[in-house]
Amino acid sequence: MTAVMELRYWPVSSRQMVDIDWQLLLAVVALVSIGIAMVASASISYADHAYHDGFFFLKRHLVYSLLGAAVGFVVLQVPSRIWYQYSYPLLALSVLLLVLVLVPGVGREVNGSSRWLAIGPLNLQVAEVVKFSMIVFMAAYLNRHQLQMREQWQRFIPPVLILGLLGVLLLLQPDFGSTVVVAGTVLVLMFLAGVRLWLFCGLLMLGGAMMAALAMTSPYRLQRLVTFLDPWADQFNTGYQLTQSLIAFGRGEWLGVGLGNSVQKLFYLPEAHTDFVFAIFAEEFGLLGVVVVVGLFVLLVARIFAAARLAVQRQDWFAAYTCFGIGVLLAGQAFINMGVTSGLLPTKGLTLPFISYGGSSLLVCCAMTGLMLRIGVEMKDAATVAQRVKRDRAG
Repeated sequence: MTAVMELRYWPVSSRQMVDIDWQLLLAVVALVSIGIAMVASASISYADHAYHDGFFFLKRHLVYSLLGAAVGFVVLQVPSRIWYQYSYPLLALSVLLLVLVLVPGVGREVNGSSRWLAIGPLNLQVAEVVKFSMIVFMAAYLNRHQLQMREQWQRFIPPVLILGLLGVLLLLQPDFGSTVVVAGTVLVLMFLAGVRLWLFCGLLMLGGAMMAALAMTSPYRLQRLVTFLDPWADQFNTGYQLTQSLIAFGRGEWLGVGLGNSVQKLFYLPEAHTDFVFAIFAEEFGLLGVVVVVGLFVLLVARIFAAARLAVQRQDWFAAYTCFGIGVLLAGQAFINMGVTSGLLPTKGLTLPFISYGGSSLLVCCAMTGLMLRIGVEMKDAATVAQRVKRDRAG
């Protein structure tokens, strides 16, 4: 057990680096590389027009990529039990940041939404931190109370109240997309924890009713739903962004028009390098490129769930719920972004993980990657020690 204790308290050694899930890491590196290429391509015209520097966004994205690699490496060195011990303070910090971002003069407002805090030269999107902290909190809470949650309905209340508080603060920004992603991830974790079915279904129906009420009572959200059903009915006004995205998909055909040859990024498609970068990618690389990106996300999520399965076998429930939470969140956000850009879902302001321009999203995704790699190393090291002990006893 000495090796396990060393791994839990000390940084990953060069010997233990061999046990890193290289398939997961290579999938992330490939997605980040695609993101760098697409940010350069999709933003060059807008950056040249707005900042007189065609590589303005690319240079910032490269800096964020390097910072993301550093953040991921640091998280890799931190034992997972540290995140377990400090999960509650981390969540409290996230709530504080959500409050601060709503304070006039503190939060930075862009396009009518107050979602960012200025930290020196960087802008922190608080919702991204909330996604990470909520997963860690739920994993720690379910690790402590999963047996009681199956039998005592009272244990169901605290995470629901916390989710409600976070949801209200996120909607005040407003950030409907992040609210949906966080709420969906928490519900999946509760379901996996074995919460009573009638409670789960009740919460699901309540959440659905509240989301529907928000959509019906907010004119712009209702307009998004109406536009989503038939974007061509008002293609030069409310349906403009979606129709331009669909045109990009259509122009891509099988093999695309080639990197850098997109027409839609030339001031036709708004937010071409952020929320709708996947449409530009589809235009330039076609169906074949889309299949490759989807395959990379499938590989990434499959490796995360493989780590979760190993954690379940070892009954390390914090690691298991953390893996499930991160896998569900990344898969859900990628699905929503791809669904929005292809017209499958109503428009929401969510980035495509690892690919879209957005420093906070990239940093948090890299932190999640580092945590997944750390959990994988700990599981493999623990399994190696267990096999060694078993052989010693047999001998």
